[in-house]
Amino acid sequence: MLNPLLLFSAQVVSIISVILLAVGYLKADYKASSARVFTLIAFFVVFYLLDGMTAEHIDLKFRLDFSSAGLLIAFGPNSIAGLFMIYCFLIFQEGEKFPYTLGSIFGLQILLEIFIVVASLSDSAVGFESLLNLLRIGMDSVMLVFVGFAIYWTLKGWHADLVEDRRILRWVIIGVQGALIFAVVFVENFLLTGGSNSSSSGQAIIVFVIAIFTFGMLLVTMRFDFVSLSSVMRRVSEFSDEPEEPEIIGSNVDSFEKVFKDGELYREAGLTISELAKKLKMPEYRLRSFIHRELGFRNFNAMLHEYRIEEAGKRLSDTKNLNVPVLTIALSVGYQSITPFNNAFKKLKGLTPSEYRKKIG
Repeated sequence: MLNPLLLFSAQVVSIISVILLAVGYLKADYKASSARVFTLIAFFVVFYLLDGMTAEHIDLKFRLDFSSAGLLIAFGPNSIAGLFMIYCFLIFQEGEKFPYTLGSIFGLQILLEIFIVVASLSDSAVGFESLLNLLRIGMDSVMLVFVGFAIYWTLKGWHADLVEDRRILRWVIIGVQGALIFAVVFVENFLLTGGSNSSSSGQAIIVFVIAIFTFGMLLVTMRFDFVSLSSVMRRVSEFSDEPEEPEIIGSNVDSFEKVFKDGELYREAGLTISELAKKLKMPEYRLRSFIHRELGFRNFNAMLHEYRIEEAGKRLSDTKNLNVPVLTIALSVGYQSITPFNNAFKKLKGLTPSEYRKKIG
């Protein structure tokens, strides 16, 4: 039988680590929406761990009673997957609007979770057990979908991200978070009948994994500012057996503008930062740093949108192009379809291409 003190200690370590991570995030950037969402996630993770301390198999010396906060503890942890989805979107899809459909589904999930908890505690729940079980299965599946979207947004745009430390953190922290939350949700709701509170061994495994992960994440976060993994990677990448060709732009903004803008490189459809680095004959890591630090862009695609929409705006306002279809202009500046062009144009100009043409004309 597992030592109850060891399990209790793992739970305490997890709770303290989660709280410290949330406090550290808020302290670093309390105005950021992502920091507040992460704090809410941490809050519910603590509730999840505290709920585990109320299980009947917990030694009486360490068992807690949270009956007065039963509703919040019961449904709160089930919102972690949805909040994690929002958290990843806020960090990695900067400037984009959160999908209305997913937001509505998340809101509906919360309402249904509350309904399930209240109905389960009601005396009339006996006649609706089948319906409640069906709703639980549906909500559990929705949580897995939410985590799937979180992982997708974490991976999407990784190569176009110009902030080196954030690119590394996608894998070191966020990716691991997503995998852990996905695993816990799957094990809790699909493998363990009645959840981890009904299985001492299942709960122990989950608690120890969370303790190891959260404590490790805390250590990584504390040291990340002092020993940046990206710096190490840069030093390693600088060594090469093959002599490099002279760089075309060096580190001069005017030189970059002359080559990239005047040379209309941004018009190339599907252009990636790797391809641009080859054209400019410079290491990719140095180009990333240059665009981020000198030009002020955090994302390579955002830079492409800036240059492409600038030219598209000039073409749309030119009376010579009044009869030129918007799609033709979109294709001519580097877009491969009309939808991303429309979205980028409205985001930067505040109007759709058609509205912009009418207003200017």
